[in-house]
Amino acid sequence: MIGYVTLGTNDMEKAARFYDALLSELGAKRLMDMGTFIAWGTGPGQPMLAITKPFDGNKATIGNGVMVALGTDSRAKVDAVYKKAMELGAKDEGPVGPRGEGFYAGYFRDPDGNKLNAFCMG
Repeated sequence: MIGYVTLGTNDMEKAARFYDALLSELGAKRLMDMGTFIAWGTGPGQPMLAITKPFDGNKATIGNGVMVALGTDSRAKVDAVYKKAMELGAKDEGPVGPRGEGFYAGYFRDPDGNKLNAFCMG
């Protein structure tokens, strides 16, 4: 159902470096790069995550209550993605660990303040 999620950025180069390194942990690579819009994914027909400078020319701001969840297939992968985010300068929003029965996640904010998590079920 979800085709892609777009996050605003005020620094394309910094955000691109962050997401190139972070999303490679999930096997994703750049599928589109139009200078002011970059999208990463794992292949055609799969959901993508994108960054962009706002079309209206105003400063990108974060959405309060908005979060992008990056699905993984194991706790080890959640740990690896969260660790990579921290290495890349992300801000901790809740360390990795169980969050109720059958849900394991770690929460962080990217350099622009957008909230993400890496999670797995089981």
